[in-house]
Amino acid sequence: MDSPLTLDAPSSLRLEGEGVHLREWSEDDLDALIALYDDPEMARWTPVASPFDPAAARVYLAEAQGARAQGRKVQLAITTDGGLARGEVLLFPSKADERDAEIAYGVGSAHRGRGLASRAVRLLSSYALRHTGARRVVLCIEEANAASAAVALRAGFVLTDDEPLLRMSRGREITLRTWSLTNAP
Repeated sequence: MDSPLTLDAPSSLRLEGEGVHLREWSEDDLDALIALYDDPEMARWTPVASPFDPAAARVYLAEAQGARAQGRKVQLAITTDGGLARGEVLLFPSKADERDAEIAYGVGSAHRGRGLASRAVRLLSSYALRHTGARRVVLCIEEANAASAAVALRAGFVLTDDEPLLRMSRGREITLRTWSLTNAP
């Protein structure tokens, strides 16, 4: 059996390529977090608090920093220049199989339609396959989320025949399909 993956990333992870810069979140990003997550589309597809106000942003940042310190998750701001956060990409062990790295992502409404999500996913997938010991990188996407499925395709992922995952989100059961990437893009 393969070994579980490790998220022992450098203390300040920065990745650049594909026209995006991925960097750690900081206290200076609270307004950007609010702009990103206080959005009906984000509330529809993600488990973040809604409305996403300054208090929610502070809690979110503290939880992200805590998960990072414990090696459970890496949450990076998507930027085009290392400055203004335009979205987020997350890397964590898959709940379905500890040998897999899972990625989740979101882009702020003002920055959608520019390929930021697919470029960030490709960049983080490449990192994950090279540095975490993951056998594959997966995206778990709700069946009705056509925009995320399009990101998966543009990032080089393929829909698997894995059994759909059933999860509870905001009091309703959702069905997630698994998309997979086994080779670095």
